[in-house]
Amino acid sequence: MEKQSRKARSHLFTIRVWEEEVELDTAEWRGKVQLVTSGEVRYFREWTALVPLLQTMLAQVEPVEPDRQEADSSGGA
Repeated sequence: MEKQSRKARSHLFTIRVWEEEVELDTAEWRGKVQLVTSGEVRYFREWTALVPLLQTMLAQVEPVEPDRQEADSSGGA
C-alpha cells in the first residue's frame, strides 16, 4: 500500500510589526511574517493583508512525510 503525504497540522510563524513614518506627522504600520521552519519571509503594509498572506504561505508548505510528522509530534529527542 502506498503511503500518502500529509501536510503538517501546525506551523510556527513569527510576526514583527512596526510603525514607519511615511510623511511628516503621518505613519503606517508595516509587518514582516516569517515561517520559522523554512525561513520564508513576506512583508505587508495593511492589517487586512495579514490573513490572506498567511493563507498563501500555508498553501505553499511542502507535505510532511507521515513517519516524520509522527516523530515530530511525539516530542521525542
